[in-house]
Amino acid sequence: MDKVIIVKDLSLSYSNSETIINTVNFSVDSGSFVFITGASGSGKSTLLKSFFGALKPKQGSLVVGGVELNNVSRSKLNFLRRHIGVVFQDYKLVQEWNIEKNIMLPLLINGYIKSVAQNQVDKLLKHVRLNHQAGKYPQELSGGEQQRVAMARALSHNPILILADEPTGNLDDYSSELIWKLLEGANEQLKTTVIVVTHHIPETLSVNYKHYHIEYGSINEVN
Repeated sequence: MDKVIIVKDLSLSYSNSETIINTVNFSVDSGSFVFITGASGSGKSTLLKSFFGALKPKQGSLVVGGVELNNVSRSKLNFLRRHIGVVFQDYKLVQEWNIEKNIMLPLLINGYIKSVAQNQVDKLLKHVRLNHQAGKYPQELSGGEQQRVAMARALSHNPILILADEPTGNLDDYSSELIWKLLEGANEQLKTTVIVVTHHIPETLSVNYKHYHIEYGSINEVN
């Protein structure tokens, strides 16, 4: 099985502060579902940031989607990001754009023609049960609804990899269940690799998954 992420002796830190992730080694199989857990401040989100190039390795090697991220060029990083969907805990929606336009953004960046992009957005809005809200703006929606928009945006361009940072941390039960179903569906039906950083793995999940736990800068697989 191909590896979508290969981590070798990786250390991460912010500027000259203390090392948060310290000389870790692991890999992620293409098409797998992975949970990364750990206490607050353990480095879960830091590790996730490194996977889409928002934080460069301090030491060691990090390869994502065949792209070496240690000294990656801006053009190569942009190319890689076109194949990644990211779901942030605080949604990161563009406040000045309506829901439809927020979801369409990755499609336009990836060169989809407008009619195809529109068709994909319409399908996704139904999928996240927000087709009646297409013209509304983020601030007009609840937190759960905004996260469902963020989820639709992450799925819109059929990425090879979805990175989700506490995707249900602040959500009501209805939205949480919907988010988990969308992530499971992407993994099972589209064979998308899914990596979720979370405090709590849901018990209702039907997909097979790997579980890594971060503690004191190290990452270990939990069986």
